[in-house]
Amino acid sequence: MHSHEPEPLVLDLLAFPKAVPEARRAVREHLRTPCPDVQLCVGELLANVINHVGEGTPVTLRLFRAQDGRTRLEVTDSDPHAWLVARRPDGDDETGRGLLLLDALARRWGVWLTPAGKTVWCELVEP
Repeated sequence: MHSHEPEPLVLDLLAFPKAVPEARRAVREHLRTPCPDVQLCVGELLANVINHVGEGTPVTLRLFRAQDGRTRLEVTDSDPHAWLVARRPDGDDETGRGLLLLDALARRWGVWLTPAGKTVWCELVEP
């Protein structure tokens, strides 16, 4: 059996703020369609690495398009600590919003921890 799923997009990049628009553009070009939610999640996951692990952290971003219309996004970095806690930010709290956004946009999301690091993933269904 041969699946007709498109090749995944795999980007190795350094988590700097300037990498975010580049990654968003690469994702849009790969999907060949407007994908604001996916692009938003790309930005949030990269921002979380920048904020919690540090600028310049090497990350691998993977994007898979499933045949059932789901889009799966994964961001892997080498920090094995789970800073991910979906919490309610206070009104003047600048951090902690990303995961609420992920929770609102993504059908499912989660974190895999391994001794080598962690992968944060989410699945979205684009219209």
